[in-house]
Amino acid sequence: MENQTPFSLNSSFVSDGRLPHSPKDGSGDAVDFSSIVVFPGFCDVHVHFREPGFSYKEDMATGTLAAARGGYTAVCTMPNLNPVPDSPEHLKPQLDAIREKALIHVYPYGAITVAELGQELADLSGLASSVIAFSDDGKGVQSDSMMRQAMEQAKKLGKVLAAHCEVNELLHGGYIHDGAYAVAHGHRGICSESEYLQIKRDLDLAAETGCSYHVCHVSAKESVELIRQAKARGVDVTCETGPHYLVMDDTFLQEDGRFKMNPPLRSPADREALLEGILDGTIDMIATDHAPHSPDEKSRGLEKSPFGIVGLETAFPILYTKLVKPGILSLEKLIHLMAYAPRQRFGIPLGEDTCTWDLSKTWTIDPTKFASKGRSTPFEGETVLGTCLQTVCDGKTVWSAQEKY
Repeated sequence: MENQTPFSLNSSFVSDGRLPHSPKDGSGDAVDFSSIVVFPGFCDVHVHFREPGFSYKEDMATGTLAAARGGYTAVCTMPNLNPVPDSPEHLKPQLDAIREKALIHVYPYGAITVAELGQELADLSGLASSVIAFSDDGKGVQSDSMMRQAMEQAKKLGKVLAAHCEVNELLHGGYIHDGAYAVAHGHRGICSESEYLQIKRDLDLAAETGCSYHVCHVSAKESVELIRQAKARGVDVTCETGPHYLVMDDTFLQEDGRFKMNPPLRSPADREALLEGILDGTIDMIATDHAPHSPDEKSRGLEKSPFGIVGLETAFPILYTKLVKPGILSLEKLIHLMAYAPRQRFGIPLGEDTCTWDLSKTWTIDPTKFASKGRSTPFEGETVLGTCLQTVCDGKTVWSAQEKY
């Protein structure tokens, strides 16, 4: 992979006041060029585009358009599909959809186990040349021996193993964080132990096998500390967290399915630990876990709605507004987390991909205007700064603003 120097505001990615194409923002309004910045194309290593198998929730065309609209030029798609990509034959429908419909670079994950059932290893060697990494996202691998075998194989194949960490026997039917809100409103909670105990097991196995290990959607303070300690002792581990975990916690919860995701929004102390982990480098990157469902599915409240929210079209504006503008996080650090670090870990080239933003433009998040089929976001109604004017992938404009927010 090419050498990627850290982004800085003095880098060549900053606009000199000229957009590559039209000097308008698509609404007919002239753009204030003093606020225009050109960033490297963002990269999200954790998205769900639902094709094949669940295209009523999202498909390759709508998912990649949503990504491009959010400034992304590369994404990695998770394997909880139908068929599950646990063999070259089962991966083919997704590769066909990528070839025929994708507007940006899409790198699929292969499953760790057959049908993500945790009982038998998938055809890792057969998949290796066509997938970015291996994951059973949506399910934790419960068997220690199965995870050890998977790590040994991933090590031999030179692939990252990315884990959704969850101990099933500790879930007890929970669906939000086992905290104050759950107690006050009579909801079943998901304890933090269900996440960090499996991370602890996997870190030990990664140290034993030498596997390149990546932890998906970290949410608990104990998880952050375990990963920090593992890095200090030389374990080959990286991790991600999502925008919603950095700017929300369970005090933000409402009786609405748009606040339901897995892992759940945890306590204010967990959120503070995640921010500390971002600032000290324990948390390596930000990934949206873009997980669309139909409006009907997400209309069933906290208990009965499926887990998952959408995030590709709001990630940068939310993080810029809530973390960069208040001075919590530098813009340079945010771009590193969203563009460079994911590519460095997963071996994804950047090339000349860019996204152009007007950082002075305010708009109100309205899910009815999303390019994604998914409409469920906890940020609905929020006013944010930052509008993506243009996204360029492989020299081609794949998104250009068409309407005024």
